[in-house]
Amino acid sequence: MRRRYGPPGGGRKNKKGKAGYEAVRGIDFSVARGELFALLGTNGAGKTSTVELLEGLAAPTGGKVRVLGHDPYAERARVRPRVGVMLQEGGFPSDLTAAEAVRMWAGTTSGARPVDEALEMVGLARRRDVRIKMLSGGERRRLDLAMATLGRPEVLFLDEPTTGLDTEARHTTWELIRGLRADGTTVVLTTHYLEEAEGLADRLAIMHRGRIATTGTVAEVVASHPAQISFELPDGFLAGDLPPFPELGVDGHETTGRTIRLFTSDLQRAATGVLLWARDKGIELRGLDARSASLEEAFLRIAKGLEDK
Repeated sequence: MRRRYGPPGGGRKNKKGKAGYEAVRGIDFSVARGELFALLGTNGAGKTSTVELLEGLAAPTGGKVRVLGHDPYAERARVRPRVGVMLQEGGFPSDLTAAEAVRMWAGTTSGARPVDEALEMVGLARRRDVRIKMLSGGERRRLDLAMATLGRPEVLFLDEPTTGLDTEARHTTWELIRGLRADGTTVVLTTHYLEEAEGLADRLAIMHRGRIATTGTVAEVVASHPAQISFELPDGFLAGDLPPFPELGVDGHETTGRTIRLFTSDLQRAATGVLLWARDKGIELRGLDARSASLEEAFLRIAKGLEDK
């Protein structure tokens, strides 16, 4: 699917002289029922634009979108009652109490949960009579989540649900999301917090500049990137003094001053080879660090690779 803002065509501009741009550039993915799927990416990657297509807030300018077997834009009346949406900003009048806001939203939702049940589910039962403007940032996001789940949705869209929250509030929200997932709700989550995707998602996709660079489980995404060994060579030794890299199982390396960083798909073999070489030479490898790839490293390498193209 694709989504373009502004006039079509490479050099065409609108009446204000601004050229159009394509925020979603031909992506393709599917989400299984009951799955928690995370869309990762930096700001401007196209995550929100993608989710708005899934929510039926806009029609794609290319390709097609199906949610629960229907076009969420053209068949909005069939899809909307079965999905919940948590936007980045709830937008409810700040003078309303938490209970009043839920009650007002319930009037627009078929089969809505009772107000007290909705607030209890997100831990706001004791704050029901507090005005929204007096709630903390974490409490407001929990209230937004209560609104999104009011109609017991089959599919729940969460757009940056923990942005701006402190650590405690973020972890509380994660537990709420895990509970919804355990109850069988399909969740599509956008985030730029890598630890959020790593801790919550069954599968994820990494977006960059409107495209999906990779998709899979966290383990699959991480496994597709090399492990690293880094250390500082002592005086009198250079990278060329190491055994031939193919013998170590090393696929590539970087040198910064006296620090060597080796990349390998066989961490045990490479680490053993480096340690045996150091022992034979009678030298100490200062700052030695050997680790498998992390989601953060995979994310950064993907982003850098796409930037270089």
